[in-house]
Amino acid sequence: MPSPIPQPKGLPILGNLFDMIPGNVWASLNKLAAEHGDAGIFKISILGKQIVLITSAALLEEICDEKRFRKCVTGPIVEIRHLANDSLFTAYDNEKSWGIAHRIMAPFVLPGAVKEMHRDIETTTNDLIQKWTLTDGTQKRVDVSNDLDRLNHAANMQCFFSNHVDCVLGEEPTVIKAMSDTTFEAVRRPNRPKLLTWLRYQSTFDKDIKICREYCAQVIASRRSSPTGKKDLLHALMYEKDPETGESLPESRVIDEIINILIGSATAPNLVSFALYYLAKNPGELTRAREEIGSIVGASGEFEHSHLSQLSYCEAILRESFRLCATAPGFNIEPLPTDDPVLLGGGKYEIPKTQVMIPILSAVNRDPAVFEDPNAFKPERMLGEAFDRLPVGVKKGFGNGKRECYGKHYAWEWSLHVLIRIIKDVDFELADKGYTFNMEGKNFNGAFSVKPYGMFAATKKRVS
Repeated sequence: MPSPIPQPKGLPILGNLFDMIPGNVWASLNKLAAEHGDAGIFKISILGKQIVLITSAALLEEICDEKRFRKCVTGPIVEIRHLANDSLFTAYDNEKSWGIAHRIMAPFVLPGAVKEMHRDIETTTNDLIQKWTLTDGTQKRVDVSNDLDRLNHAANMQCFFSNHVDCVLGEEPTVIKAMSDTTFEAVRRPNRPKLLTWLRYQSTFDKDIKICREYCAQVIASRRSSPTGKKDLLHALMYEKDPETGESLPESRVIDEIINILIGSATAPNLVSFALYYLAKNPGELTRAREEIGSIVGASGEFEHSHLSQLSYCEAILRESFRLCATAPGFNIEPLPTDDPVLLGGGKYEIPKTQVMIPILSAVNRDPAVFEDPNAFKPERMLGEAFDRLPVGVKKGFGNGKRECYGKHYAWEWSLHVLIRIIKDVDFELADKGYTFNMEGKNFNGAFSVKPYGMFAATKKRVS
């Protein structure tokens, strides 16, 4: 006989609505997971809708079995379809558009293709290093997350679309804020009365969607008017055919996939922000990383693509930051259609056949059954064989299976490159020595990706 799934007490009809922090969904779920996730699973009810939350590595590994479960497009992902339609991120399981776009786009994010982007990543990162290191050697106060968001946008435009956008040293494109506002609104809409959404929020939502789609349409128009001859991702989206069906993408779908890249890539700058926070709080680990860089790259040596695979401690820092602060904080899973009972944990729990489940990665990645002292920042547990021995359930920061993050190789390489360059070339510390964040809402928020809020750094050129 299956056991009941634990659930915090709620109110009639409203359920656990008042357990949700207004405007901060992920902090709310993190807080609930910390309070009620000891069994590895719990559920909540919001306005009559039940959601099952997964908090253990073993149960997450179980629901990632694609013979039993699949990605579920519901809630906020349905809402963001107003912006991105049936893109790679937002397509339903039965939409053939996903396969067409995926087959056209996949070659451009394989490791070999990402390697070819090294110089473009380097060139755009040079702008950030210049911005954070004044020529007179004095400190500069910088908005870490915002500058990294700008750098991410510049790199996306250069690497995928061969389009130089001077937004690190220059003005911030309006699309960055519009995209952020649209994704936040998509996350909030499912927990709000529809009438209130229509009366108070719909016009702004529509305006932001228009800004985003017009920006992407201009990227396409610029390529048509000034062909570069480059066979980059933009060229493939505009002109290549799916090798399986022979179909190409109409312009509206090209816009959808450009938006898909811009939304999905937000996880990378946020990860670097978290890593810089942990390094600022743990100077011993920062020193060790600089020693590793110095021994392999040299104090004034040129940073080459081949160095990435040699800087194992720097990568361990990024992995440990990713563990503690999964920047894509969860994803939706549902059972495949079945006539059989859907059982979890060796039959301990039973869920409805159409039940939405969300793994809360901040809890899964702190599973005490896997990690000793799980809240501590310890990069050494992510080194070499120690990392290899970790269970699959704590390595799901990019999602799962065929719907895993399309650009994970690029995102990881970009994040590691940028982090190493900052460690190597910039002296940085928190501008406010007392600054902290926590996963339950203090200086922490996000939509489809989360970040530390209000984190400023004091930076200057590093003199080795």
